[in-house]
Amino acid sequence: MTTEVADAVLATIRSRRVVRAMTDEPVDPAQLEAVLDAARWAPTAGNRHLQRFAATTDPRVLRVLRMVSPGMIQRPTAAVVVCVDRAQAVDFGFRPDTPGLSVDVGTATATMLLAAHALGLGAGPVSSFSRAAVATVLGLPEDWTPELIVCLGHPAPQQPAPMRPGSRVGWRDLTLWVPPRQD
Repeated sequence: MTTEVADAVLATIRSRRVVRAMTDEPVDPAQLEAVLDAARWAPTAGNRHLQRFAATTDPRVLRVLRMVSPGMIQRPTAAVVVCVDRAQAVDFGFRPDTPGLSVDVGTATATMLLAAHALGLGAGPVSSFSRAAVATVLGLPEDWTPELIVCLGHPAPQQPAPMRPGSRVGWRDLTLWVPPRQD
């Protein structure tokens, strides 16, 4: 990888933010498909790809999703519900509560958030929602459990203030060296 490419990737990572206010401009279908395609490249436990995606741009479905998702403060024009195919997981020998399944949801979500940002879209994850209601609203297959919602849209010019302004932590604040480094 060239230094320029690495710098561009790192700049994208550093400039990505959760978007909590979105315009009513629709997400282009090709952009939504690009985000979904990026998600399939996320690493998964054993390369098994047990995560599934339910995507919608239907305003009625999005309105109902907001009603059953107290954590969805933005008004997205598209949403992707990241699910786990529990039956497929069991077929592969995983226990239903295997932590790797949640890791797969996280890596797929992080990849979608970065892809959306790279495409000029705003995105934000939502974890506060009724799983049963979301499964019903979307008509998910019985074995799919909704784990996280990724809201997508065009960022509004004005964003709500950060929940904890000035709380940026550096990597050193988050890291324990084993054994301790001698700087």
